[in-house]
Amino acid sequence: MIILFKNSKMEKIFNKEVLLIKTYGRASAKKIKIRMNEFRAAASLQDFWPPKCRPSRCHELVGGKRAGRFSVDLNQPYRLLFTPEHDPKPTHEDGSLDWFRVTTIKILDVEDTHD
Repeated sequence: MIILFKNSKMEKIFNKEVLLIKTYGRASAKKIKIRMNEFRAAASLQDFWPPKCRPSRCHELVGGKRAGRFSVDLNQPYRLLFTPEHDPKPTHEDGSLDWFRVTTIKILDVEDTHD
């Protein structure tokens, strides 16, 4: 997949291990690197569709301010948030997202989504 970032600062942090560790800590930085490698190796978001999504537990967030975003596990309680970066978003006839056609994502943040 193609990976974009919400801004150049985040891209710099995610692409320099020393900054990644300084910003998120060693344990989370290790998980972020694993997730980023999984994204890079994937052909599309379909590679993360349940039940294939373990151990990242990729899923779409619903309701509230994070609706429409996706998340994958890091070190609990933190998750890596991203969105499909397509305009318009590829959908099925019923309006649900077509994970198979999502080939570009935008990394948004690392958050505790349970707050």
